This record gives sequence, structure tokens and C-alpha cells, in this order.
Amino acid sequence: MFELIASYPPTEFLTFLAAALVLNLTPGADVIFATASGLSGGARAGIMAGLGVGLGGLWHVALACLGISALIAAEPAALAALRYAGAGYLLWLAVRSWRGGGIGAGARGARNPSRALWRGFVTNALNPKVALFVLAFLPQFTHPEYGPAWLQILVLGGVFTLTGTVVTASYGALAGRFGARFLQGSRIFDRISAIVFAGLAGKLLTD
Repeated sequence: MFELIASYPPTEFLTFLAAALVLNLTPGADVIFATASGLSGGARAGIMAGLGVGLGGLWHVALACLGISALIAAEPAALAALRYAGAGYLLWLAVRSWRGGGIGAGARGARNPSRALWRGFVTNALNPKVALFVLAFLPQFTHPEYGPAWLQILVLGGVFTLTGTVVTASYGALAGRFGARFLQGSRIFDRISAIVFAGLAGKLLTD
């Protein structure tokens, strides 16, 4: 693992990190849940909801490690099909984000911190859209010359999950601290996410 980290190009990693942070900041089901938990149960409930979402993210990364490796070993053409399917899904997300209603739309959270942790995990772990997104996003930054695909997925997925956990928990904490004022102006994140999703789709189609 340390050899992979040492050999991975810094510019490629910074590109990945920038994309990951923007995507983490983009309001989705996880951010909506953490924000709603913060609004209804306070900052602690919001933070625990973010931690639960992070644990669910690790579950998807583990599945991606197994799935991508098996796919590459079994049939390279299947990986190409996955890339095109992933690009289509990212474009759909771009359109949906552009038309989105903000992070306060239809939000329902959990008041109790322990319940927020559990619901955050279950909500994320059982969300097939998260699994598809991980499969569409992480492979874009894996390259055979850097090492085994599963190890790259594991390292990059771990970074993505860590940043996502921090960001999502921060959403929950801020919502718990500042309440409804935090929701004002959230529409800008929908537009940013739409542009990022479209850019990632283009990267999948042109690489």
C-alpha cells in the first residue's frame, strides 16, 4: 500500500482529491439526512449521522474492491461497458442536480445520536445509487502501471470516504448549530454538482 502511495503521481492525486471534495460538498441523500438530523436533534445528532454515512461508504468501497478486480480479471470488455454506463449515470445526476431543490427539500433526520449513526449507515449502505456512483467515479483514477486495481480502489475509496465523512458530519453540525439559516443559499451547491458530474462523465468517455 505504501508503495502505491509513493508511486501515485501527485498531480493525479490532487485532481482526485479536488473532485472528491467538490462531490462531498454536493448535497445528496447523505447530506440531506445529516442536515435534517442536525436540525431536529442538534449538532451531535448531525455529526453522528455523518459518521454513520461514512461507515456505509466504507461498505461500498469494499464491495467495489471485489467487484472491479473480478470484472477486470474476467472480461476487460465488461469494464468498458461499465465506463459507458457510469458516464450515462453521471450525466443523469448532472441534470438532476441542476434541477434540484436544495438540501432542505424533503429532509427527515433522526433526533437521537445513536439512532442517527445507525440510520446513516443503513441509508448509505443499502443505497444502490451510492454503489453505482462509486463504481463510476473511482475507476477513473486507477491505472495498471500504479499497481493492483483493487488496492488503488481501496486507497482512493478510503480517502474519498474520509473526506466525505468530515464534510457530511460538518453539514450536520452546522445545521444543528445555526438551524434554518444554514439552508439559505444552498442552491449554489446543486449547480456546482451538476457541472462536476458532467465533467466526470466527459472524463469517462474520453479517457
